[in-house]
Amino acid sequence: MFRKIIVIFTIMLLICSIAAPAAAEPPAEPVTTATAALVMDAENGQVLYGKEADRKMYPASTTKIMTALVALENSSLDEMVEISPEASSVDGSRVGLQPGEKLPMEHLLYMLMLTSANDSAETIAEHLGGSTEGFAELMNRRAGELGARNTNFTNPHGLPDPEHYTTARDLALIGREAMRNEVFRRIAGTVNIKLDRKKYMSPELLQSVEKLEQAHGPLQEDFYTHNRLLTGGYYGYQGANGIKTGYTVDAGQCIVASARRDGREMIAVALNSQGASLWTDAAALMNYGFQAFTPVELVTPRQMITDAPVKNGAENAVLETAGYFYYNFPAGETPEVSRRVELDKNIEAPLEAGEQLGELVLEAKGRELGRVSLVTVSAVPRSTASYPWVWLAGGAAALFLIRWLYARSRRRRRRSRLPYPKRDYRR
Repeated sequence: MFRKIIVIFTIMLLICSIAAPAAAEPPAEPVTTATAALVMDAENGQVLYGKEADRKMYPASTTKIMTALVALENSSLDEMVEISPEASSVDGSRVGLQPGEKLPMEHLLYMLMLTSANDSAETIAEHLGGSTEGFAELMNRRAGELGARNTNFTNPHGLPDPEHYTTARDLALIGREAMRNEVFRRIAGTVNIKLDRKKYMSPELLQSVEKLEQAHGPLQEDFYTHNRLLTGGYYGYQGANGIKTGYTVDAGQCIVASARRDGREMIAVALNSQGASLWTDAAALMNYGFQAFTPVELVTPRQMITDAPVKNGAENAVLETAGYFYYNFPAGETPEVSRRVELDKNIEAPLEAGEQLGELVLEAKGRELGRVSLVTVSAVPRSTASYPWVWLAGGAAALFLIRWLYARSRRRRRRSRLPYPKRDYRR
């Protein structure tokens, strides 16, 4: 009987060991054809993987991400823009914009982002910058503000120029900022759109265009994205929502891609990829971001952290976190995170509620993970005793009291020196 129990128990253990799934190994780093590649968490900007991420590369038409961002920040969508002869004849991919044609900025942005129209890019540059060079200055200034330190644009479309370059890291920063703009996000995620160009043409231009159509075919009014990750099919990517492809012989196949899954969004950059490997490179990068890391929330808004002494303040300033912060840790890793408070120097009253006075620094294994602003929970008024007039008034009052006491003392001394009057005790 005992042997039967042992045998049954052993069989059950074997069955359990077979049925139990093996511990999942974290995904290996992605293998890409691209010379330079990177994947970034779009929410917190954390780089999850990089390959030659800071190497200067030709961006080709991924340049147009910055063109669109600058246009959106410096114009309105219904702003009418006229096409010049120079813009209509620019090299590379075009949609046949006609000299003298006028279109809303929104139409030009759809043409720019979906079908990578160089004539649209040139038109936008001339309209907002006065020239290609003037617009490039706007692009470079905005890139610098975003921390894209290894980027220099010389044109709005990405046609080859030795001085027109960027990096995978910088493009991710630019793409991240652009996707924060809801209009850009809508345009970059559009698969196809029909735009009525003839609606805005003058009778003379319309007549000329109709003659061109008879000779060369219909005016292009249907626009389809070049981004196959958005279109489904074999290269479609679940959750893909942007943003821009590019190609020149010198730059190779390029893409800045984005996708959103389960509340998380990744931005992937692949530069100088080859052929269809562009799509598999982008997918591998984003898969790695989604699968190899687990986001861990480390700070939530309005957590009380510390108080700070305030010069001339009626009380100390109580500080709380201004926002939330999370960090992506390798899947299965248990993070050990330390906190450190850095306060501003010379904190002085009065202070308003919500005023930033320092930062909460988060670290793990001696490496800084990020920072969260520390702000005042409530206002801190200036202490009454810190005002000069209080001391002046107090000094004056003290002086008055001293003088009064001195005068009173003198009167008493004078009275004490006077002879006492003789009293008559007779009755």
